[in-house]
Amino acid sequence: MNKMISIARKGERVVVRAAAAGLALFLASAAANAQTVVKWLHLEIDPRYVAIWDDIAKKYEAEHPNVDIQMQFLENEAFKAKLPTLLQSPDAPHIFYTWGGGVLKQQSETGSLKDLTPSMKAEDAAWEKTYNPSAVQGLTFNEKIWAVPMKMGTVSFFYNKEKFAKAGVDAAGIKTWSNLLDAVRKIKSAGIVPIAGGGGEKWPLHFYWSYLVMRNGGQQVFTAAKNGEGEGFLDPAIIKAGEQLAELGALEPFQPGYLGTTWPQALGLFGDGKAAMILGFENTEANQRNNAGDGKGLNPENIGRFAFPVVEGGAGAATDTLGGLNGWAVSKDAPQEAVDFLAYLTNVDNERVMAKAGMLIPVAKGAEDGVVNPLVRQSAEQLGASTWHQNFFDQDLGPSVGRVVNDVSVEITSGQMTSEEGAQMIQDAFELEKF
Repeated sequence: MNKMISIARKGERVVVRAAAAGLALFLASAAANAQTVVKWLHLEIDPRYVAIWDDIAKKYEAEHPNVDIQMQFLENEAFKAKLPTLLQSPDAPHIFYTWGGGVLKQQSETGSLKDLTPSMKAEDAAWEKTYNPSAVQGLTFNEKIWAVPMKMGTVSFFYNKEKFAKAGVDAAGIKTWSNLLDAVRKIKSAGIVPIAGGGGEKWPLHFYWSYLVMRNGGQQVFTAAKNGEGEGFLDPAIIKAGEQLAELGALEPFQPGYLGTTWPQALGLFGDGKAAMILGFENTEANQRNNAGDGKGLNPENIGRFAFPVVEGGAGAATDTLGGLNGWAVSKDAPQEAVDFLAYLTNVDNERVMAKAGMLIPVAKGAEDGVVNPLVRQSAEQLGASTWHQNFFDQDLGPSVGRVVNDVSVEITSGQMTSEEGAQMIQDAFELEKF
């Protein structure tokens, strides 16, 4: 009897050991198959571009079977409204779109973001060096990198070659601010509206004030102003920029009613051949076509482009650029896989694919050859040689101060405010923001 019990217990031990071994194999298999979810929040509405991202994500997942990239979408305004709350919740996206500037800086100061500096600087900054230095610099605050750059853009003048020829203006000769004012006078005397203006939304006119600040003061003056140093926004170079903008406004270079014109309407005016120039984004050629009355707009061969002119005696360089800088920020609790995926998403091969699709001007070095549109290629080449790329002032300075910059730009242009008054308003808004 005792012998039988002993045999049974031996059998139980065998069964238990076999069960334990099987459980260990199951757990090991489950661990091997467990997936890390990476939540990627975007606001892209073009299905063609989303499809490209989806394809890149699937290729990454195939190479990293333990990672599940989940794309999430929010409409632009909903994104802005909900993101602050999302970042403080358990549902925070791991990766999300950013325009950089003051909002990104504020997010970094609240502790909502992962500091990407260690990853970017690892192995002698191997990852960081794959991007245009200006792109990384624009997403860096307090010597820490807070987002992975994705694309850049630059604002420049686009012009109607036929209108310029009729007015006897040579675009190649517009190198200085005085040259531009002379061109405006000649075009206007030929009975042509010189510039399509979108004052109704205000921000299109801030391009002029911002560029003039850059051309007069250079990076040092603007950096000092936004850091609360020196004379701030009351610096003589900034005052001079406003005076030059007022000088342009006094020439009445825009179409009648420009203060009520939206940006799409301004693009349509240019596309319909009702203005000789427009100061716009790198994708102006496509956008004027989409907003033209006939849906076709100007023939691309009839559109030229030139950089915003320098100011005689100014500290800024012709190679300093103003424009968008967009990237991907990473929330503080995101897994390392989210950072690794961003390195993959924005590598030279994938940036080239996106550039060929007309999706962006790439920031990855060597991907510029993916830009096929000749006018966009000119913008890409200008950005490639940029000595200082400045994010839009109304983005960089944050929503509150940026709103004042836009308001002031319109008021100075329309002669309703002096440069000194405008600079003081911006300085007051800046100082109020600090407290």
